[in-house]
Amino acid sequence: MANAVNWFEIPASDYERAKKFYESILATELIPSEDMKGFQMGMFPAQDGIGGGVIQGKGYVPSAEGSIVYLNAGDDLNVVLGRVEAAGGQVILPKTSIGENGYFAFFKDSEGNKVGLHSMG
Repeated sequence: MANAVNWFEIPASDYERAKKFYESILATELIPSEDMKGFQMGMFPAQDGIGGGVIQGKGYVPSAEGSIVYLNAGDDLNVVLGRVEAAGGQVILPKTSIGENGYFAFFKDSEGNKVGLHSMG
């Protein structure tokens, strides 16, 4: 197994709101997926076959419980974390050291999902 994760989906109640939220905090554009028949999805830019997206549709219910996805916060986690509240989210756990493995934080997104951030700085 090369990687433990190869794809993830973050549920949205309001796709456009969630898209705007993630584009704002990550300073990137989500790539629209077409012909989803009843679903709306925007994919995060991906590299090396590992990726994910924000999706709205039947069976996708936002939650602050259950599995947690950690998004790459780049060189300094505080840059992304600092955009969360202005974009309509809430910081749940500020930047926290995990020693030689860098830092992590938790936030609640615009849809109510608990999401993690990770960076080495």
